[in-house]
Amino acid sequence: MELLSTNVCFDGEHRRYRHYSATLECDMEFAVFLPPAAVARDAKPVPVLYWLSGLTCTDQNFMQKAGAMKRAAQLGLAIVCPDTSPRGLNLPGEDDSYDFGTGAGFYINATQQPWAPHYRMYDYVVKELPQLVEHSLPVTDQRSVSGHSMGGHGALIAALKNPGRYASVSAFAPIANPSECPWGQKAFSGYLGDDARAWEEWDATLLIPTARERLPLLVDQGTADEFLETQLNPDALAAVCETFHHHINLRMHRGYDHSYFFIASFIDEHLEHHAQALGLR
Repeated sequence: MELLSTNVCFDGEHRRYRHYSATLECDMEFAVFLPPAAVARDAKPVPVLYWLSGLTCTDQNFMQKAGAMKRAAQLGLAIVCPDTSPRGLNLPGEDDSYDFGTGAGFYINATQQPWAPHYRMYDYVVKELPQLVEHSLPVTDQRSVSGHSMGGHGALIAALKNPGRYASVSAFAPIANPSECPWGQKAFSGYLGDDARAWEEWDATLLIPTARERLPLLVDQGTADEFLETQLNPDALAAVCETFHHHINLRMHRGYDHSYFFIASFIDEHLEHHAQALGLR
């Protein structure tokens, strides 16, 4: 890994790295916050929260805007933020729109050309990146996962598809039923093809009935979110969770929108949720 930058923050360190990803066949960048417990003279490895960001974001948005590092430092929790897609591959159409291609990997494994060799963000964030981080940095193999919007979708499917891999999961304003919304339909048809049956394994609402592990889902959603009615559909997720007795704590927050102001308002509660599951509380 190539260290790009480092900043002392709340007596821990925020770092940015670049590395070559064999999964995506390109260079990738990611950010990590290491709490004081991981960088002190008598440092010991700490658990990790993997944060998956939303459309148009990079590894930097969460670190700079969410206000998560103070509480993470106190809890002794590392945070790893991958990018949201490969970049600069010069694939046809990769930069034509904000919701497909660059910045919009949707945390799935593409099967359609020209995306299939590179747009395998699911394998990257679930397998390759944790293996790299756990081998190279002072962290344990205890993991939790969270995210926002497209990244909330990514966090939910990562947990639902990998029983035993994560101690906990949460999401802010996730794309909860992507097979039934314009963002998801555009991405899935482009990356996976037009057969909707191929979409089912990448849709949290459709994964709930057959989930082999039922981690409690913590989901925060703002009522003033401009994408609530057209793109996010948390009610579909809540309904199927009720049907199949999968615990969900869907918290609707009056007046909050889709922005990082919303995330910053409730991030500490999500960190506490993960810290408890990881044995830090």
